[in-house]
Amino acid sequence: MRTIKAKNKLGLVFFPAFDWAIHPTHSEREERLLYTQDQVFEEGIEDIAGIRFYNPVMATEKDVSRVHFCVPDVPSRLTQSHLVAAGGAIVALQKVMEKEVDKAFALVRPPGHHAQRIVHGSRGFCTINTEAIMLEKIRQMYGPLRVAIVDTDCHHGDGTQDIYWNDPDTLFISIHQDGRTLYPGSGFVEEFGGPGAYGYNINIPLPPETGDEGYLYVIDNLVLPILAEYKPDLIINSAGQDNHYSDPLTRMNFTAQGYAKLNDKLNPHVAVLEGGYSIEGGLPYVNVGIILALAGLDYSHVVEPDYREERFRQPKEITEYIARLCEVIYTYWKERDRLKEEHYKGLDHFERTRRVYYDTDGILENQAERFKICPHCSGVNTIDSRSDQGAQILAVIIPRDACPDCVDEGYKVYREATSRYSKIYLQDRVNDCFLAK
Repeated sequence: MRTIKAKNKLGLVFFPAFDWAIHPTHSEREERLLYTQDQVFEEGIEDIAGIRFYNPVMATEKDVSRVHFCVPDVPSRLTQSHLVAAGGAIVALQKVMEKEVDKAFALVRPPGHHAQRIVHGSRGFCTINTEAIMLEKIRQMYGPLRVAIVDTDCHHGDGTQDIYWNDPDTLFISIHQDGRTLYPGSGFVEEFGGPGAYGYNINIPLPPETGDEGYLYVIDNLVLPILAEYKPDLIINSAGQDNHYSDPLTRMNFTAQGYAKLNDKLNPHVAVLEGGYSIEGGLPYVNVGIILALAGLDYSHVVEPDYREERFRQPKEITEYIARLCEVIYTYWKERDRLKEEHYKGLDHFERTRRVYYDTDGILENQAERFKICPHCSGVNTIDSRSDQGAQILAVIIPRDACPDCVDEGYKVYREATSRYSKIYLQDRVNDCFLAK
């Protein structure tokens, strides 16, 4: 019997989180990965030479606090399952960095891409941001990295957008169903990044009924050209699968073949599972397709039992709309420096206010955010956050590229913050230090 050998050495991390669910019949439950595990073993994936399985580890409180401000603290907000899911993603990327494998896929839950920097509770099934915790741990271990995160979940990755809004070393691209038609109601083209990273936050809102043709057009004609110009050291696929045609929460027509082709073209170093709630009809086929594509193996026979090509043919008007949208976004990308100059000309700081709703926990948060516009770095950042549960906190963020003046300013703001706050936090990314009082 001939042994099949993967072209690319691939690492797989599974964590179904048996002890975590919003409630037993919720869409986000352990069966999301159990059916995939069954399919993987049924297809004999574990017997393919070059595909290795790894156990997850637990992320630490410091790993979480490198990214998030959990109110009032990390133990109050997280379960062990959240820490194991984040730790599983860290293991996956660490194996790539150590060159033990060429690529890795972390099939973990709970998901994380709706989790923003401030965490008063859970939103969109997410409490902490798995990819961001993974990435910042790896940066701490291996030094500066220029990274692209491509989020292909059907919902806008608003948490990842918030975390990297002002980070020029992290290009965030979110391909999602238009926010006018789907939670969380954001992710529009105009959301282009903060003053320190304007142009490095790219949203591609697609109309309902977009199929394989539309997604792959976006990859070929927009995402790949931008990545070629950005030249990242690492590409991360935030691999949500809820744009599958059978998903109960969304209105897209993507298929397992489409997902496999997308990963083949995108060629990420690591993929991390996000959403996807077609537990039997979609996830097992999509995940096997992604695994084969990442391994460099033939995925042409991965087809859902109920798939019919004529059923999912993309309407002409959608095809034309997507072509126009890609042209507009690529023009914005090419002109990002000019647009930044126009947007922030003459300003020494930029302020914005936001309302954030934690739909899982029913918490409403109001944020007042201030970015320093610094000629030497991406600038110190503060967030004044008040929840309708009574907590008011101040978060001070000193970015990784901070100049000495911004480091000093961050500590000064932290020291002099008044007692009207229930908690005051400092995240010093230069010195990998987290303080709270």
